[in-house]
Amino acid sequence: MSESKVTNSLKTHTEGRNLIIERVFDAPRDLVFKAFSQKEHLENWWGPKGWKTTVHQFEFKPGGVWHYCMRCVDKNQGDFYGMESWGLSEYKEIVEPEQIVYTDAFSDAEGNKADGMPETLITMTFLDHGGRTKVISRSEFATEEALKQVKDMGVVEGVTSQYERFDEYLQQLQ
Repeated sequence: MSESKVTNSLKTHTEGRNLIIERVFDAPRDLVFKAFSQKEHLENWWGPKGWKTTVHQFEFKPGGVWHYCMRCVDKNQGDFYGMESWGLSEYKEIVEPEQIVYTDAFSDAEGNKADGMPETLITMTFLDHGGRTKVISRSEFATEEALKQVKDMGVVEGVTSQYERFDEYLQQLQ
């Protein structure tokens, strides 16, 4: 395996009710942060491979809302094809280009949070890594059971696929 593959692999671990995901991207921190903070960028890479994201509301500021829909457009994904997954986030804190703190919840098309689904407090940290960027995502759940529920739904696999898309997208921008 090349150094790039080893360095860019996803690292995950849990600490109590927190899921920590880390990955290094071959792009400068300003660009990585911009791709996380602008609607036109997010629509090009957010979500797992084979899914298309449409942003319905986007206010990148503390107290601002991000409401989006991911739709499976890959017929090879079987029963997932055509499925929609709505998300609703509220930005809590933004320190450009170092950190984004927001809540994340499943929702419906009108922006109502889904009952019975966990809400997460996510802290995204962007570290300069010598011209590259280390992204650390810390997702804090209300309980360890809520964390287990999301892990059982495939969150690590989904983020792995999403970060592969993100890496490909960043390469196109450079």
